[in-house]
Amino acid sequence: MATDVGDGRARTEDDTGVSVVEFRPKRALLGVAGIVAFVAAWWLVSLFQPAYVLPSPPAVAETFYAEAASGEMAAALGQSVRHWLPGTVVGTTLGIAAGVALAWSPLLDGVAAPTVRVLRPVPPLALIGFAVAWFGINHAGAAFIIAVGAFWINFYAAYGGVEGVSSDLLDVARSLGVQGDLELVRSVVLPAALPDVTTGIRTGIGRCWMLVVAAEIFGVPGIGRRILRASNNLQVDVVITYILVLSLLFLLVDVAFRAVQRRVLAWR
Repeated sequence: MATDVGDGRARTEDDTGVSVVEFRPKRALLGVAGIVAFVAAWWLVSLFQPAYVLPSPPAVAETFYAEAASGEMAAALGQSVRHWLPGTVVGTTLGIAAGVALAWSPLLDGVAAPTVRVLRPVPPLALIGFAVAWFGINHAGAAFIIAVGAFWINFYAAYGGVEGVSSDLLDVARSLGVQGDLELVRSVVLPAALPDVTTGIRTGIGRCWMLVVAAEIFGVPGIGRRILRASNNLQVDVVITYILVLSLLFLLVDVAFRAVQRRVLAWR
């Protein structure tokens, strides 16, 4: 049975049982048709709306070009990346480490479980006050908000992955001479949990791009603040332009990560 892996491709098995990814033109064409239909519907609706409510696709394209040519787009993008990248890396690393540690150690899990349950429902935006107080209105403060969002997604992905490792697999590893917690985690648990861990990383990357806008609400420069200012001035074409920039960035990063993910998980 074929499994869809996106981008018009599907994972199947060849005659020897080896997993392979094949390109499906029909599915890719369906995706292109969906985008064309969406833009056509947007254009049609925009004909009956003033520009400050819904600008047409050509108007947004003009604004996109103007923002890119003026250098404002590159400047805003560079400023957002300055807190998106460290926030994503730090939150992902700490989330995976904490998830693996708590899922593997009943002692740590028992000690930390009540604290985790108290902190988990707190949305990153509720911590803006702490970000300002601890780091100030700067890239470090915005990175803190993004890191919190990345932490929990990766924490639960790693926790679930380690928790789901078969006890039979661990018994086989011990019978083959793999002893000690660190050696078992390194050579057996982490490889077995890798599909869940990489899925968490991928989900977290997308979530962190969403948090870029929220993290810039309190005045940190970047794409989010550009969107906020344009919204206050009813420049909907600028708002849509930077939403498209975020979408394109996410798409680019996601495609790159999926290529890495397929290579890392090629053994499956």
